[in-house]
Amino acid sequence: MDQAVGWAETHTREPGIVKTAFAHYDADDAINQLASALGGTEHALVVLFVTSKADAASVIAEAASAFAPAPVIGCTTAGELAGQGYTEEQIVAIGLPASHFAVRTILVPDLNDFSAQDIIHEMIRNRNEMTEADPEWHHEFTFLLIDGLSTKEDALTSELAVGLGPVPLFGGSAGDGTQFGNTFVLQDGLAHENAAVLTQVRTSCPIKVFKTDHLVPTSQRMVVTDADPANRIVREINAEPAAREYARILGKDPEQLNTFTFAAHPVVVQIGGQHHVRAIQRVDENGDLVFFSAIDEGLVLTMAEPMNMATHLEQELAALTQEEQPDAILGCDCLLRRLEAQEKQMTGNLSKILSDNRVVGFSTYGEQFNSIHVNQTLTGVAIYPPEDAQHD
Repeated sequence: MDQAVGWAETHTREPGIVKTAFAHYDADDAINQLASALGGTEHALVVLFVTSKADAASVIAEAASAFAPAPVIGCTTAGELAGQGYTEEQIVAIGLPASHFAVRTILVPDLNDFSAQDIIHEMIRNRNEMTEADPEWHHEFTFLLIDGLSTKEDALTSELAVGLGPVPLFGGSAGDGTQFGNTFVLQDGLAHENAAVLTQVRTSCPIKVFKTDHLVPTSQRMVVTDADPANRIVREINAEPAAREYARILGKDPEQLNTFTFAAHPVVVQIGGQHHVRAIQRVDENGDLVFFSAIDEGLVLTMAEPMNMATHLEQELAALTQEEQPDAILGCDCLLRRLEAQEKQMTGNLSKILSDNRVVGFSTYGEQFNSIHVNQTLTGVAIYPPEDAQHD
């Protein structure tokens, strides 16, 4: 994509309720261009997904001023989902207009020291206030952005689950390209590390929160027999050195394990009749496996094999558009899916499917769905035309 601002609406159909705009991070006056592109609409919230090549602190400081009085949240990315699908070096701006959305945000400034009970009380209070303010709106979702290097995603999502009630949650972990150096969440004009931003949304627009992956569990199982849960490290599988045993099961040389191997041969855990991916990040200097999400001794891991990514994504998005075309789909797509697409030379096909279905968002270091932190998954919310417009 060139450095000009692009609008997702022009790629598919007439402008909808949810406003989107995109700019190259080093374009002249990029933030003001984005603000202009979102128009003079009063926004309940502006969300920014910012390439890790940009100065996150400068971007959010400038955005807080440019989009005022609308609150602005966001995070750094491992790549962006913009008007043409997968892209890089962009800033993605999404505006939720106040005419159809009400929003409350909660900053968790320190993931090493937070009171889940205090946050839950605030979530319940916010939900009650929004219900009283807009009783004729009946649709709600919660959106979580969290530092992707914090290793606290599992703890936060599980502890806050009780505060959700019937409201679905999805989200993504902030990224840093493929560098894994520094990730930031953005809120109130500041870039925060080791933090999270929880956003509660009430809307007149029907919504569907979803989770999907293209992986099929096999009959091959293995047991974690030695682990360091706090650091997401598995030392032994089946009482053997972890990386060596994983490689043996795959019939591969342990010295040749890399990111693409892990993306192509992930492991899953079975929870409540569903499988959830526990992606491997890397092999450390001790030959241990470092994971992207929670791991513990005694956990049974099941090898999984991928389906065709493009075919599967098309089917999943078709299910979301079966009854009506969404106004927009906000997506949190795992970095490992992007890397697998690159390895299999499917990036172009997937980008077209994402673009055709108006998916905007970012590539993540992990995804959240209700009370669970997962990997190698696409989570998101499909936002449909508001009920008062459906019979126009």
